[in-house]
Amino acid sequence: MALRLAASRLSSTTTTIATRSLSTGLDRAKTPEDYDRVLQTFANIRACAVLRTPTSDACPKAMQACIDGGFKIVEFTLTTPNCLEHLSNFREKYDGDVMVGCGTIMNTADAERAIDAGAEFIITPVMLPDVIQWCAARNIVSVPGCQTPTELLNAYRNGAPLQKLFPGVAGGPMWVKAVSAALPMLSINPTSGVDLDNAGDYLRNGAASVGLVAPLFDPVAIQNEDWDQIAKNAEKVMANVREVGPYVRK
Repeated sequence: MALRLAASRLSSTTTTIATRSLSTGLDRAKTPEDYDRVLQTFANIRACAVLRTPTSDACPKAMQACIDGGFKIVEFTLTTPNCLEHLSNFREKYDGDVMVGCGTIMNTADAERAIDAGAEFIITPVMLPDVIQWCAARNIVSVPGCQTPTELLNAYRNGAPLQKLFPGVAGGPMWVKAVSAALPMLSINPTSGVDLDNAGDYLRNGAASVGLVAPLFDPVAIQNEDWDQIAKNAEKVMANVREVGPYVRK
């Protein structure tokens, strides 16, 4: 009964998702309150650092630099060597201060391993209904990759509270503005095509949040171990994001 009362206070979309997992005999299930916490953090911070490095050694150094530069939401991707080990270490180090998620999740087995390592949210590169539904049933926030308005809407209908726009689209912020106006139930998270200068433009034109990849984690800076440059990149983009202010959840 307590879980039902807690779920009823969430938004309509959250309530629908939470209701599916009220009989929490499911493995790895989170509480509705935790689900809400993750979504509210995305709404408050509005920018996620997405890291993939060619070597394991570079991963924690690059991620530390972006956190030092001001990022409070970070994503480790499974394409990075020893990704889950690094994710677990950062979750332990920054629990309650920096929100840590896992990307390049391709199936529910990947999602299980990521959650076991400490991931607080799940990112997929494409729209995978089985992963979305697995997460939704457990009050785990998933952000699936989508390329078209149809995919974005289908992700939402399958239970994804945020929808990742990937890869980038022609028109950038204006595309997001048009789709957000036509499909106001969506909460779009553009990733590809977002850089240090236009992140704020995406947010002003309807994006719920943004993801930063290569413009933040400059491959040349990583190769040269120029961690100060990555920290400066983080400072710049977060300053642009903070100017826009928090997102009002739907």
